[in-house]
Amino acid sequence: MKITNIKLLTDKIIAGLRLKRGDDLSYLLTTPLTELQEGACRLQDHFCGNHIDLCTIINGRSGRCGENCKYCAQAACHHTGIEEYPFLPQEEIIKNAKANQEAGANRFAIVTSGRALAGADFDKAIATYEAMRDTLSIDLCASHGLLTRQQFKRLRAAGVTSYHHNIETSRRFFPQICTSHTYQDRIDTIKIAQEEGFCVCSGGIIGMGETWADRIDMAISLQELGIESIPINALMAIPGTGLASRPALPAEDILRTIAIFRFVNPTANIRLAAGRKLLPQNGATAFRAGASASITGNMLTTSGTTIKEDMAMLKELGLTNQQDTRINNGTCGAH
Repeated sequence: MKITNIKLLTDKIIAGLRLKRGDDLSYLLTTPLTELQEGACRLQDHFCGNHIDLCTIINGRSGRCGENCKYCAQAACHHTGIEEYPFLPQEEIIKNAKANQEAGANRFAIVTSGRALAGADFDKAIATYEAMRDTLSIDLCASHGLLTRQQFKRLRAAGVTSYHHNIETSRRFFPQICTSHTYQDRIDTIKIAQEEGFCVCSGGIIGMGETWADRIDMAISLQELGIESIPINALMAIPGTGLASRPALPAEDILRTIAIFRFVNPTANIRLAAGRKLLPQNGATAFRAGASASITGNMLTTSGTTIKEDMAMLKELGLTNQQDTRINNGTCGAH
């Protein structure tokens, strides 16, 4: 299938068409960006309405990771000078979550370094989630690596509803950025999380040296997995990592990627993550061209945007993160 008229393609996607693996999607790379963004905006309006989902995270355990992901500042094989610390005290995490809830964020996640959170640290995480479930109203998300089915069961029982686990890139390119675990390890983890009732948040990083074909492959793989929340990170090359010399992506490439992901995953939340500072107006244009969500607040190892700033931006754009404005055409914001 090849429909090169973007307006017609947009109409067909709204009517139920979905782009598939094997389709010739090269026209998405040659269509003028403004035209592609207009189509992405229509899709976003139809499937997501004016709702923008805002999530925030805390780095619950930092550094000393035994994996060798080339982009990561927390890998022990890299020398980045990042702050290293064990699992944070429960009181500190809950205080942070409460502040984010009061500021207006929709969901809160604890993110931890390492292949998988286990043992005493996993027990601490469970106790912290239980305490947040019992005292706060903010939706809870977790990002703790390659967990077992039993661990996912414990997370669900503790009140966690979403699990974050990126596929990072295409299956073809993945061995170029990590060899200490496989792409399939990540897919298997995602499927277990879904089987245990989690909404999975999974996306990746662009600008690591992959091709446009790799980016489109990642978008299609996420569609095939039924992913409802897709964070798109633009690489912020960190000195000391294996990708320290990579140049920053042009804003046009990031914006085209966001629009393409909207066409391939029309009902998902396409979430701005690392690299927002590379975009015009800190991503404001992207919120009207395919992006229906964002990580907000102080992110892991890259500068973030405060919730207050994002709330003001959304108001200016005629958008909101208030849940009662959601529409039911798709899954945007449903988790």
